[in-house]
Amino acid sequence: MYQYELPRYLPTADELPCSDDTPVDNELQELIPSLLKSILRMLWEDRMDWFFGIDMAIYSDPEQPPIVPDGFLSLNVERVFDENLRLSYTLWEEKVTPILVLEVVSTKPGGEYTTKLQEYARLGVLYYVIYNPKRRRKARLEIYQLQNGNYELQTANPLWMPEIGLGIGCEPANYDGLTREWLYWYDENDRRYPTPYERAKLESQRADLESQRADRLAAQLRALGIEPEVP
Repeated sequence: MYQYELPRYLPTADELPCSDDTPVDNELQELIPSLLKSILRMLWEDRMDWFFGIDMAIYSDPEQPPIVPDGFLSLNVERVFDENLRLSYTLWEEKVTPILVLEVVSTKPGGEYTTKLQEYARLGVLYYVIYNPKRRRKARLEIYQLQNGNYELQTANPLWMPEIGLGIGCEPANYDGLTREWLYWYDENDRRYPTPYERAKLESQRADLESQRADRLAAQLRALGIEPEVP
C-alpha cells in the first residue's frame, strides 16, 4: 500500500506529464515488455484486477519527476478506468505500488543498477527485473526481491513469484520473426506459457487433427454402407 507525506493538493493523472519525453533507443525495450503483456492478456483475459504498463510514468510525488520503467505490473487495481485509458500511474490515486518492475538495459545505461534500484526499493516494489542484452560485466537476467527494505538478488531462472502466481525467466525462442532469448512467464513447475501466436498455432493444429479424425471416421462408415450425418 502506498503511504507517503504528500502536498495538500494532489493532481490527477490527467494534469501531469505522461512521459519523461525520453525515447527508447533499443527495440528490445519495446518488444520484451510487449511480449510479456500479450501473454498476460491471454492468461488473465477474464480478470480485471491487474494492469501492465509499458514505458509509462509512475508518480510517487506530484512535485518530483516520475520514474518511467520499461514495464511494470500492478495487482488489485482496475485494469481499465474508461475508454481513454491511463495517461500515467499515480500512486496517490491508484493506492497500489507495482509488484514487479522491468528494466531493459539499453546501449546507454540509465541507472538500472543504482538510482533506479534504490528508487524502486523506496517505493516498495517487490520484484525488480533487469534484462541486459549486451551482458557487459553483468548477468543477462537479474531478478531482485525486496527483503527487509533491500533488494536481494535471486538465482533461479525462471523464478517463481507466489505473490503474483507466475514465474518469470528467459530462454531462446522465436517471437516476431526473430529467434533469440526472450523473457516469458512460467507456471510453478517452470513450464513456459505460450505466446498468443503459439497458442493459436496449437489450436489450429488440434482443429486440423480433429478434422482428419472426422474424415477417417466418415470414410469408415461409408465403407460399411452407412452415410455419416453432416453436422
